[in-house]
Amino acid sequence: MIRKLINFVIAFAAIMPAYAAEKNTKPFTAPEIREWKGATGELTLPQSPVITYSDATLQPVADIFAEQYKVLTGTAPKVKAGKGTDADIVLSLKPVKGLGNEGYTLEIGKKVTITSPAAEGVRWGTQTLLQMLRHSTALPKGTAIDSPNYSVRGLMIDAGRKYIPLDYLYKLVDDMAYYKMNRLHVHLNDNGFNYYFDDDWDKTQAAFRMESDIFPGLTARDGSYGKDEYRAFQKYAAERGVDIVSEIDVPAHCLALTRFMPETASANVSNDRDHLDLDSPATYDLLDKLIAEYLGGEDPVFSSPRFHIGTDEYQGDSLTMEKFRAFTNRYIKYVKSFGKEPLIWGSLTHAKGKTPVEVDGVEMYLWSNDYAKPEDMIALGYNVVSVPDRWIYIVPKAGYYYDYLDNKKLYEEWTPAYVNNVKLEEKHPQIKGGMFAVWNDHPNNGITVRDVHHRIMHSLPVMAAKTWDGADVSVPFDRFEKESAALGEAPGVNVLARQSDAPSTVLELAEVKPAMTLPVDEIGYNYSVEFDIEGGKEKKGTPLFSTPEATVWLSDPITGNMGYSREGHLNSFRFDVRPGEKHHIRIDGTNRTVTLYVDGKLVDDMNERWVSYNGSKRKMAQVRTLVFPLRNAGDFNSRITNLKVSHTD
Repeated sequence: MIRKLINFVIAFAAIMPAYAAEKNTKPFTAPEIREWKGATGELTLPQSPVITYSDATLQPVADIFAEQYKVLTGTAPKVKAGKGTDADIVLSLKPVKGLGNEGYTLEIGKKVTITSPAAEGVRWGTQTLLQMLRHSTALPKGTAIDSPNYSVRGLMIDAGRKYIPLDYLYKLVDDMAYYKMNRLHVHLNDNGFNYYFDDDWDKTQAAFRMESDIFPGLTARDGSYGKDEYRAFQKYAAERGVDIVSEIDVPAHCLALTRFMPETASANVSNDRDHLDLDSPATYDLLDKLIAEYLGGEDPVFSSPRFHIGTDEYQGDSLTMEKFRAFTNRYIKYVKSFGKEPLIWGSLTHAKGKTPVEVDGVEMYLWSNDYAKPEDMIALGYNVVSVPDRWIYIVPKAGYYYDYLDNKKLYEEWTPAYVNNVKLEEKHPQIKGGMFAVWNDHPNNGITVRDVHHRIMHSLPVMAAKTWDGADVSVPFDRFEKESAALGEAPGVNVLARQSDAPSTVLELAEVKPAMTLPVDEIGYNYSVEFDIEGGKEKKGTPLFSTPEATVWLSDPITGNMGYSREGHLNSFRFDVRPGEKHHIRIDGTNRTVTLYVDGKLVDDMNERWVSYNGSKRKMAQVRTLVFPLRNAGDFNSRITNLKVSHTD
């Protein structure tokens, strides 16, 4: 009997590895699933699956998911209320022990069931499913149990110094939701540095980006948001789980306000006209009316339950800092009077003083330990969001902070508990989460919205992972980097204009006829566009290819050379095509440069360059990148043949 038992144990042990191998390993997603219980086998959904929902509150989630599913797979699911049957995708609300409102379970068996205590969690479960479907339509059977370590997972974008169009922000919301990022902070007013504008505040760039009925002259003329279109945008984002936090930054960074109403400008801070005068009644009259315009009424312009009042980098002596503390406290209370949660940048270490500043119900962004010591702010009782400048500040081509974030360092070392060189307790209840930030400090430096997005998407998957999973990430960085790149952008979004995930030819045409529409709209970094040309007589301002965002000129409007323009910047190559000439043209583009080759020889390189300002004491980068437009051929007289467009990564 003992020998038989021993033989059975040996035989069972021998088959255990094979049995274990049949269990599905955790599928890759970004952020990664916290817990996975693998089963055996796969589920292939029918060509047109049925999405069922158990509660009416889940219908909007089901409808949005169905739209995304159709874009991703090309087939339209049916959406209906009910319990669901085999091969359905079932969305269900029910209590799940240990999961908060954003947690969910995703069970893949004979059907797919996503369950959460709240619609928020079901929504995130659908995004996990979309990412799994992007890898393969054959879903591994098993159960995911997932919830975030941190409730705030976000991005701040500076629209004050650089106008960021709403049509782009819609796409950014889709990308953020796809990676379970739930806060987009829009910085609505700011100004450039006066030393790039002849040390003249009157010449210095400044903008306030919101429509105002009370102060119509305040709104920027080079780009702004209408109230109703901004309401619609916030509603769209909220339906996808993204809270739009709007910021009017005061009392510094206020050149747009002081230029509009000079009596609000401080005369006491080294002639910094972007500081408000904290002694002037006009300052408080302006701000009270302005904030009430956006937070007040039955249908507030800013619909989020939160509003950010700025409060960063105000300079002055100790007496001024007492006034600054009183100012901060006043507007914390004022924002609360509208039923909103006040958000502030951490400044209270810099602004030392005795004047009390309210703590309860206030969320503080910890960005600089010189301005707000993290341990002290926690001890005071503030709820905090980790936005450490030395880890996660992107300032495109500024030469300080990051141009692109150090993803490997972030992934392997950072969590929201790190605020620069201070490590707080992991998952401390007062640490609500983390965000990264894009500051457009250098207006008019040639950085486009596409360049901003390229930097955001470079780090969005990593930041999603580190704010959802915190220190609990388990996938090695090299694998994470490779597989998250394959997840790409949200279904239906392609701001990066990637036409291929690998080096390949994406378009070939024997001839490009004048005024024809091409089957590919555009191609993003990195690319090569080449063609043969027989020159005809062209007028200045003759496009070769164009989209609403960019134009490649066969004869540019100023010089008559080949060139390109985007976002108001014209770049002319040192080459023109003359009647009767025959050439082979190749244009290569990366996120750094645009290069022209003629007949195999380098002719011009539109690389990054540095321009001196203020007697050469300051330099600003000039960036001349191009997402290559293809959609519309120009009405040219030349003959274009053998077009070849390639992705060259």
